Amino acid sequence: MQEINFTTQDILQKEFKEKRMGTAYDPTDVDSFLDLVIKDYETFNREISQLRNENEQLSGKVDDLTRQVSARQAVPSQPESSNSTTSSVTNMDILKRLSNLERHVFGSQLDNGNNQGPLDNGGSMSQSGWNS
Repeated sequence: MQEINFTTQDILQKEFKEKRMGTAYDPTDVDSFLDLVIKDYETFNREISQLRNENEQLSGKVDDLTRQVSARQAVPSQPESSNSTTSSVTNMDILKRLSNLERHVFGSQLDNGNNQGPLDNGGSMSQSGWNS
């Protein structure tokens, strides 16, 4: 950023030499113009100050987010919840497949109402599963 040559006070306190010979500027016109320039400078200074504050806040947020990302990358991800969901879905699929297989293999025994299951120890199987 380039260095600012004048402050609002510099502009306000600037006095011009009056030239008596030849054509001179009207002091009232010069003062009116300089008043407008001063107002612009004040507006620019306020805007610069606001932008600097906003820049500091945003830089702070960037630093916070960078630290959060670094912390998350340092800790290995633990998808336990997705594993348990996948595990329960997989277990449910296995149970459904097992039930279908049992119906296919032992279907005639189940349909005839024979409560004698495939186990010799007296365990029986109903359509909903094993009974003790």
